[in-house]
Amino acid sequence: MYKADYKQIAATPSFQAFLKQKRAFIVPSAIFFFVFYFSLPVLTSYFTFLNKPAIGAVSWAWLFAIAQFAMTWILSTVYSRKAAHFDRYVSALKADLKGEQT
Repeated sequence: MYKADYKQIAATPSFQAFLKQKRAFIVPSAIFFFVFYFSLPVLTSYFTFLNKPAIGAVSWAWLFAIAQFAMTWILSTVYSRKAAHFDRYVSALKADLKGEQT
């Protein structure tokens, strides 16, 4: 049975590269999500420009709210695809480490 030495694995350059690649995707995505998500309540609380009609009786605030649903679906889809890439990378990393162990 393969016994992993997690401190040794965490110190490898390939694992460090993986963490850097993962962080480079997750941090900007999370920042974008939170800024986009919280901007609607902040903007509607302190400003009135989103209350103006955009299309007929539909205001910019409603379009922004609908865009948040679209943004959530798009980010979820992008993250799912990126997570599959991360999973393949981790599987290859595990295979390399098992190969070094035997």
